[in-house]
Amino acid sequence: MTGQPAPAAGPLAGVRILDLSSVVMGPYATQVLGDLGADVIKVEPPAGDNLRAVGPMRNPGMGHLYLHLNRNKRSVVLDLKTPEGLEACLKLAESCDALLYNIRPQAMARLGLSYEAVAARNPRIVYLGAYGFGEAGPYAGRPAYDDLIQGQTGIAALYARQSGELPRYAPLTLADRAVGLHVGIALVSAVLHARAAGRGQQVEIPMFEGMAHLVLGDHLGGATFEPPLGPTGYARLLAPHRRATPR
Repeated sequence: MTGQPAPAAGPLAGVRILDLSSVVMGPYATQVLGDLGADVIKVEPPAGDNLRAVGPMRNPGMGHLYLHLNRNKRSVVLDLKTPEGLEACLKLAESCDALLYNIRPQAMARLGLSYEAVAARNPRIVYLGAYGFGEAGPYAGRPAYDDLIQGQTGIAALYARQSGELPRYAPLTLADRAVGLHVGIALVSAVLHARAAGRGQQVEIPMFEGMAHLVLGDHLGGATFEPPLGPTGYARLLAPHRRATPR
């Protein structure tokens, strides 16, 4: 008698990720990696990820966006502001290839979860911060969310330039998800390096810089050159007739 074949483990089987992130960007990245077979341990505070409360939902604490960002993960509730919660988190980090967080590095340090503290327990761990602005840039430490990043990287202005209408945001969490893919790529790359080198490292993936890279890849235009060969913008994408036509 034959049974159903066992499901494939996935290409990232054997990679374990401690996910301290919340809302969209970090959870989206780890969901993609979990879909590929990584073992993702999602740590939530007692109140839960903020997106649990965003409806619609059928059951309390299970909002639609939360469900779309957190499949293929194991979950644990830890109060990281208590000695017991902190110790439990550090203990989990000892067996993980990577730790992902999305609050300011200074806040992680205040919790007792700085890179130095975590690496002291696991020198091979990859410690990734995914937040609004790079620590070396002029906006370091400022809060950020998707619409703000879309505005600061010129997406709303590009819409106005193309349409002749008022600036508008893309009607999806574009920056969170686009840079979330950068987070996933950076995590896998750094884990591969750590396995080859025998030691981990600290990695930063800021939303603003990541999204600016994507936008300017299309729209730096003539300003690519020194001296400039013309204005910024990719004419084909900014053509007013480039739009869907009703049938």
